[in-house]
Amino acid sequence: MMKSRTILLSTAAVCLLLVAFALYLQHVKDMLPCPLCVIQRYLFLAVAIGCLIGAFGRKPKVGAAVGLAAAIGGLGVVGKHLYVLANPGFSCGIDPMTTALNKIPTATYLPWLFEADGLCENATDAVLGLSVPQWSAVWFAILTATMIWVLARRQA
Repeated sequence: MMKSRTILLSTAAVCLLLVAFALYLQHVKDMLPCPLCVIQRYLFLAVAIGCLIGAFGRKPKVGAAVGLAAAIGGLGVVGKHLYVLANPGFSCGIDPMTTALNKIPTATYLPWLFEADGLCENATDAVLGLSVPQWSAVWFAILTATMIWVLARRQA
């Protein structure tokens, strides 16, 4: 049976690969991230950080709990994103959220990773049959289930 450390390290690697793929879509395929996309990046990274804390710390369940909180937050954000896509005319567009999000120090110092330039309702390009927000929903659901499984296990 796999140890929690291995599961947490694997989950962290998946999250980092998902963010790397988002950067590929942004910088190679010219798909500009909207504010909700950027918040999802933060949450994927938060899951990864929680998993790394759990994998290298003495209490893996604490890291899994942090990862679970971030994954559930991701489900909420991607739920709003899917709502925007399902309801044309409803947008998160260029609004105070975008302005505030782009002034966070991480966006100021790492704009190539955290600056929101796109519109939420434009995230309809399909990647293997699903839009990027739909893929995010799938992955946040998988991450949530994985963190619950780690927390429910008896083994450390």
